[in-house]
Amino acid sequence: MIVYESYTMELGDVAIAASEDGHEGVEKGVVALQFYDAERPLRLEAGWQRGASALADMAAQQLREYFSGRRKSFDLPLAPRGTEFQRRVWDALLQIPFGETRSYSEQAQWLGQPRAIRAVARANGANPVAVIIPCHRVIGANGSLTGYAGGLPLKARLLTLEGANFARQGELL
Repeated sequence: MIVYESYTMELGDVAIAASEDGHEGVEKGVVALQFYDAERPLRLEAGWQRGASALADMAAQQLREYFSGRRKSFDLPLAPRGTEFQRRVWDALLQIPFGETRSYSEQAQWLGQPRAIRAVARANGANPVAVIIPCHRVIGANGSLTGYAGGLPLKARLLTLEGANFARQGELL
């Protein structure tokens, strides 16, 4: 069973979904982390139930530590659902160190598929575990911010929190 809970964080409301028991073809771990608000409503998947989850609570605590600057990496079991290619892309995201960025092209090259830039970008966009799987660390080749499910202002705030270099665009912060 996948349960989710909502939490209020410094950067907004988040819902964290987790599989506590790892049955029915779903590994034990955090399945999703979504920022949501009036402009970006919560996207629940079929079968998710609101309820208590020790894993979701642990993820929320680690997220609070990250937002306060006391944590640079997460120590959580992850169980995002996706295709084999998407999971490879998400695994590559986990290799980008705190405070560093990569372009979509660099990520595609790292995966050994240098011509798959658009497919990599689509897989990044489908990342169900925001922040913990750090798709916000992928930016345009020229250093500009590109799409982010939580919105570009949130992406800019996350990168600023990490001290990452990127081309600041307008008044995103």
